[in-house]
Amino acid sequence: MATAEKPVLSRYKERMDKAVTALKEEFASLRTGRASASLLDQVMVDAYGSTTPLNAVASVSVPEPRQITVNVWDRGVVVSVEKAIRNAGLGLNPVVEGQTLRIPIPPLTEERRKDLVKIAGKYAEQQKVAVRNVRRDANDDLKKAEKAGVISEDELKKMETEVQKFTDEAVKRVDETLKTKEQEIMQV
Repeated sequence: MATAEKPVLSRYKERMDKAVTALKEEFASLRTGRASASLLDQVMVDAYGSTTPLNAVASVSVPEPRQITVNVWDRGVVVSVEKAIRNAGLGLNPVVEGQTLRIPIPPLTEERRKDLVKIAGKYAEQQKVAVRNVRRDANDDLKKAEKAGVISEDELKKMETEVQKFTDEAVKRVDETLKTKEQEIMQV
């Protein structure tokens, strides 16, 4: 019966891996002093009566290392896009030219770099919490299976150890990803 439980553990490992992947996506939106289209991934625009991701109303491109251009498809949404970018907390000020927004990427100050490192730390902590929540779910499910007689007490202990190992690996990857991003942000 233990073999029937093995795929369950792999599902929990997958959920932990998704937390690490989500962290990398969040880090892609953090500014490091050079232009990147992913910088605007988190920007949400009030358009057509609802909140929509920026990439659903415009195309984003990087024509040069210190500039991003946003080509808005609908002229009526240009003001909303400009407002959303200004209010996104990225420290960016778009210049509107018709349906195109040019966004110069200013060099980062030391103070702004430290703020970005703090934000990166918050993102990492959120994902660590997510990983620990997956561990809790796994342990709860294992205890229920043991109570139901599906697995033995020895199998329960062995599987809990395995789940803890997955958790430790995921937390370690989150920490390594954070350390890399901090070095990237602080690099002048």
